[in-house]
Amino acid sequence: MSTPIVEMKNIEKHFGSVIALAGVSFSVMPGEVHCLLGDNGAGKSTFIKTMSGVHKPSTGEIFVDGKKQAFDSPRDAMNAGIATVHQDLAMIPLMSITRNFWLGHEPTKNFGPLKYYDLKKANAVTMEEMAKMGIRLREPDQAVGTLSGGERQTVAIARAVYFGAKVLILDEPTSALGVRQTSNVLATMDKVRKKGVGVVFISHNVRHAMAVGDRFTVLNRGKTLGTAKKGEITAEELQDLMAGGQELASLEASLGGTV
Repeated sequence: MSTPIVEMKNIEKHFGSVIALAGVSFSVMPGEVHCLLGDNGAGKSTFIKTMSGVHKPSTGEIFVDGKKQAFDSPRDAMNAGIATVHQDLAMIPLMSITRNFWLGHEPTKNFGPLKYYDLKKANAVTMEEMAKMGIRLREPDQAVGTLSGGERQTVAIARAVYFGAKVLILDEPTSALGVRQTSNVLATMDKVRKKGVGVVFISHNVRHAMAVGDRFTVLNRGKTLGTAKKGEITAEELQDLMAGGQELASLEASLGGTV
């Protein structure tokens, strides 16, 4: 069996007396989409921030390619190959697609003793990488804000993969999208998986997770309720775990089956 790209073992995160994560274990393999599911308040945001170097775990261990790591910052996690695509996408709407793609990594070209921004290379690479994700750009200098939500997600994903992500954490990438845009983002995830990149898909939408996931872990009140592979659990069972299982069943019975 191959080594996980990232493995988190018995992670706890305390904020004073509040326990946000209570012994969470999680791993992602090369070329795998591992879905982390949970309702609001389940601990997903704290999990993301711990895996991506924003928070240090109170206890527990993080391994990358089998080697123990201690991240002091998000930059450390990025240098280890862990990239996060947040809901806000970290993009500047009025800036071009190309400029957003290369933000912080601008290519330069020597001109005598001086260097200048190599727009020709930047445009060419941006168009090529977006085409690999199924989006053909006519004008890479158009404002990124003119793209649909799904297309902007794809720009952010393509950018992360191009700059060396081995694991891609996607924070609720489909939560605010319509059906067609959601389909495009899920298709992009599949393309990324086929490149051998591990994907951590954070979501509260079971249908979206089932469409693309290889493994599923449910988080509830800072604890994992178990992990299952595709085919080992149904959408209804996942939804039941997320919603509180027996608590929801009891409530449904008391309300006459109206939940």
